[in-house]
Amino acid sequence: MRHLDVIRRLQDETRGFTAFIPWYYVPFKTPLKGKEATGLDYLRVLAISRLYLDNIPHLQSSWLTPGLKLGQLGLMFGCDDMGGTILEEKVVTLAGSTNTANRAELERAIRQIGYTPVVRDTYFNRRDFALATA
Repeated sequence: MRHLDVIRRLQDETRGFTAFIPWYYVPFKTPLKGKEATGLDYLRVLAISRLYLDNIPHLQSSWLTPGLKLGQLGLMFGCDDMGGTILEEKVVTLAGSTNTANRAELERAIRQIGYTPVVRDTYFNRRDFALATA
């Protein structure tokens, strides 16, 4: 909670964050030790973050490390974003993650749980779908 409190106070002072994106920790092949987070741990962090960080407009569910199913659940636990396709990701793949998804797979995963996928920019402005496919 201390970490979230620091972020909350900083956001109160600066209004500099557009989103909070907690990552799912997987210790594979990293010099950092520790226990892998469980899916339940991750969902708890998301739910608490949505409530406590109500001054940050967006909360993103990670799918790259834990997989699309947990990413979907993240949307149901308070997230309003699932990120997007990753073109040249190196951090989690070097750590041992093998999850991938193309645009169609991400859109399908979002629709499966009753939500509508949208194309957005870095500032969370909706963008024309046709421009995003260029």
